[in-house]
Amino acid sequence: MSPGTVLGLLAIFALAVTFDYINGFHDTANAIATSVSTRALKPEHAILLSATANFVGSIVFGTAVAGTIGSGIVKDPNTATGNGTTVLMAALIGAIAWNLITWSLAIPSSSSHALVGGLIGSALASAGPNAVQWGNFALKVLLPLVTSPVLGLLIGLVLMVVLLNVFVHANPRRMNDRFRRLQIISATYMALTHGSNDAQKTMGIMTLALFSAGAIPDKTVPIWVILMAATAMSIGTAAGGWRIMKTMGQRVVKLDPVHGFAAETTAASIILAASHFGMPVSTTHVISSAIMGVGTSDRFNAVRWGVARSIATAWVLTIPCAAAIAALAFLVLNLLSGPAAAVLHLFGV
Repeated sequence: MSPGTVLGLLAIFALAVTFDYINGFHDTANAIATSVSTRALKPEHAILLSATANFVGSIVFGTAVAGTIGSGIVKDPNTATGNGTTVLMAALIGAIAWNLITWSLAIPSSSSHALVGGLIGSALASAGPNAVQWGNFALKVLLPLVTSPVLGLLIGLVLMVVLLNVFVHANPRRMNDRFRRLQIISATYMALTHGSNDAQKTMGIMTLALFSAGAIPDKTVPIWVILMAATAMSIGTAAGGWRIMKTMGQRVVKLDPVHGFAAETTAASIILAASHFGMPVSTTHVISSAIMGVGTSDRFNAVRWGVARSIATAWVLTIPCAAAIAALAFLVLNLLSGPAAAVLHLFGV
């Protein structure tokens, strides 16, 4: 590999690790907000549990989602766009920027769809519509984007109704105590599946960069890439995400331990199934809709639908906004690449 290629890879990996770190603290609330708000876990214990389970989940559940991101959304950037390094860098910049914008506004948005949007935006800016595999995008991204929140809402509602009917004669205090303990299991389950889906996205980006540079023979994810992505996400998770956690755990609906258990179990099961089929779903979408589903089991107006509407708006805006930022980033990086190449040539690199 040429020195320029090596520098490009280092830049992509630095951005990918940064994205994973931000993804960790941005999406911490997905796994632990309900268990913290119901006092099933102390915040510090919940974050430690979530970070550990995120790391384990990133390693043990396969790499189907990484395959979708690495080869199922955008064609090989080198052949499709002729500027693969810049495309991948711009995609990561778009995703990172959107994550930071929504985090600063305390809006739970999808890191997964921010990355997909970033890939699409940078590829479009580089080579136009033919650079994107629109059929795979519709099947693997748009379809789960629509169906996973619907399933979260419906399954969460049904599971909550079943639990309330099974324990209709239970002592409320004793029931809360039991489900508060069960929430430790459901929160662990949720964190494991979060790692199984979210950490794989940057694994796919890093693997695609290595393959495009000729550093690996095929798009099989190397074990050291898996460990790097898992570590970055778990460290980010340990850093916490208190702003979004408050929105998820308190502002959408008031949760009791039984609600938290039902929401986490519902969301984790949907995410695990999506990971198996290589679908990069949004853990934010799924857990948010599951929380709304369990909340409506008491009464429809138990859910603060104004807050839910703002979350839904972020869902709709994530892909196009991240794509727009990534497209702009690509144009800027492309303009800077000429002077940068001249400087490198001056120093004999």
